[in-house]
Amino acid sequence: MSPSRVADGDERGWIVPIGGAEDKEHDPRILKRFVRVCGGGEADIVVIPTASRLEDTGARYEKIFSDLGAARVTSLNFATRADGEREDWLERIAYATGVFFTGGNQLRLSTILGGTRAAKMIRQTNAAGVAVGGTSAGASILSEHMIAFGAEGGSPRADSVRLAPGLGLTNRFIIDQHFRQRDRLGRLVSALAYNPFPVGIGLDEDTAAFIGPDNTLEVEGSGAVTVVDADGAEFSSMAQADESDPVCLIGLRVHVLVRGATFNLHTRRASAGTLERG
Repeated sequence: MSPSRVADGDERGWIVPIGGAEDKEHDPRILKRFVRVCGGGEADIVVIPTASRLEDTGARYEKIFSDLGAARVTSLNFATRADGEREDWLERIAYATGVFFTGGNQLRLSTILGGTRAAKMIRQTNAAGVAVGGTSAGASILSEHMIAFGAEGGSPRADSVRLAPGLGLTNRFIIDQHFRQRDRLGRLVSALAYNPFPVGIGLDEDTAAFIGPDNTLEVEGSGAVTVVDADGAEFSSMAQADESDPVCLIGLRVHVLVRGATFNLHTRRASAGTLERG
């Protein structure tokens, strides 16, 4: 799914993938910052809890964002593909300043929303300046290519990842979440072994990548973001590997970034950011 074109004179909105289990009570700095990039006290946020099977997920995030100062928060729980064509819900998305996908199962998101007018509208509004974020499964869905599921472990194997089309806000990166906690380096590297064009972004829990209109990623939260850059890859054995074989990759660059550090998705250069001034 190709990203929507940014019109001349416009800036793309923020893209905010979160690694899951973000602090919602004691130090909700990630969600508080998401409200800020959505407009602060004027933020108008649509929450999409489709990935979750818990009935109270949407209502919980409505309260969280309202308590953090958003002016208006509405949960739209797309339960069927027909919901993705509802005119009243499309109109609600059209007037939002931010869209947030909750955690759960990313395949529920892609199978219910994929190809609907709602998905197209979210891409278009992001290209026009609306912030779009998501946590856990809601983070995975944001890019053009989505990790649907895969095996844990630090070593890449040919059968350790399965990919599916995502929402398509951007084709510059591919996301994996709960990264260090669930030992997912192997499956993220395997995804890049198929095609080294996107940047691999592994998000720890309670950690987010705030990706601005200039394609600069800044880390927020208590953990780390692991950036795997395969742009300079010299060799991948994926084409020769059988399903259970380990995969050989030569020429990867890996950055481990913490709060305040940055990575430019265009130049592929990392910086310690505010840490350099600390």
